[in-house]
Amino acid sequence: MNKRGFGRAWDRVTIYLPIILMGVLALATYWLARTTPGATAGPGAAPVARHEPDYFLRNFSVKSFERTGRLKSEIRGTEARHYPDTDTLVIEQPHMRSYGTKGELTVATANQAISNSDGSQVQLIGNAVVTRELPGKPEVPRLEVRGEFLHVFGDKERVKSDQPVTLKRGDDVFHADNMDYDNLDRVMELTGRVRGTLQPRNAER
Repeated sequence: MNKRGFGRAWDRVTIYLPIILMGVLALATYWLARTTPGATAGPGAAPVARHEPDYFLRNFSVKSFERTGRLKSEIRGTEARHYPDTDTLVIEQPHMRSYGTKGELTVATANQAISNSDGSQVQLIGNAVVTRELPGKPEVPRLEVRGEFLHVFGDKERVKSDQPVTLKRGDDVFHADNMDYDNLDRVMELTGRVRGTLQPRNAER
């Protein structure tokens, strides 16, 4: 695979990557806004900080709808725990879905998800998989990002992983040991062993 061909293919991949990642972030932010209780302690209250959850949810599902009744997003998990000392939310076996304005479906799953208080940082840990596709539009290739760890920084529009990742767009596949993507500067940095495989396109395309 020559450099020019690799570059064109990588450009096509990075067009869709921020949409996937921001979809995951939007779901986490929505979840936090709906489920995290506000501070209720009175003046002068000084509770001892312990790393213990103050509430649990088990086998839950939360959905968000447009005003028209169209499903906008959904998050499911086997358990969620909120830790007041760090103000973080830990979700076991998260399954997140988000629908875009044109029907784009973004799905994110992992063994565990950890989000900070405002959803500006979300960590997907263990078998992390994020996909984006346009149902009913087979001409739009499905995009998948897979790894053991994906760290999304929503306020900076950035995603990093210090562990190997695999990106697939249609039949094209890319691998790297580390990834750092800055959506604001439109810069994708892949380090370590980087390799990719491009499949030939149909002649009419």
